[in-house]
Amino acid sequence: MKKKRLEIFLEGLEKFSHPKAYLEQYSTPANIAAELLVYAKLKGDLSGSVCDLGCGTGIFAIGAKILGAEKVYAIDVDENALEIARRNADKYDCGIDFIRMDIADIDKNDLQVDTVLMNPPFKSHKDIKFLNKSLELADVVYSMHNGVTEEFINNYVVDICNGFEMRKIRFPIKRTFEFHRKNVKEIDVNIYRFQR
Repeated sequence: MKKKRLEIFLEGLEKFSHPKAYLEQYSTPANIAAELLVYAKLKGDLSGSVCDLGCGTGIFAIGAKILGAEKVYAIDVDENALEIARRNADKYDCGIDFIRMDIADIDKNDLQVDTVLMNPPFKSHKDIKFLNKSLELADVVYSMHNGVTEEFINNYVVDICNGFEMRKIRFPIKRTFEFHRKNVKEIDVNIYRFQR
């Protein structure tokens, strides 16, 4: 499937109805999700088992299934997000295993996958908690991290990964919460491919 066609599919997914600020529930734009997913597909990382960690409305899980992933898990702590993700998966007849669980409670002996896809929360180094957990679960991890943490992330992963690749993007955050002052604010985000 071409990137633009995938983007159109993903654009049709239902977004958060009542996003929660403390969970940093921002919808990943379809074009950015398609960028990450096609990148993973071209690297051969979507053919086996995949986990969308902190799946929100399920955009990565659904995209991975559309692109041919054999088995897909979607994990989130928020039941409301999972309800939306289930409806989204049903819309495209995607067979996905949805799991409500905090990432801290995931036992690596119970869930091992080939690839993890995620857009983790950035605040308070939550993205590092997600990264550590994802590297317990998979040999390959695709993750987004705030561009201002680039040096920290690059230095952090030196000791825990065999290597990584990075692409820089601009991520538009639409006005979602009362504390947002602009209709759209773009931030620098890095898409990483980590190899355990």
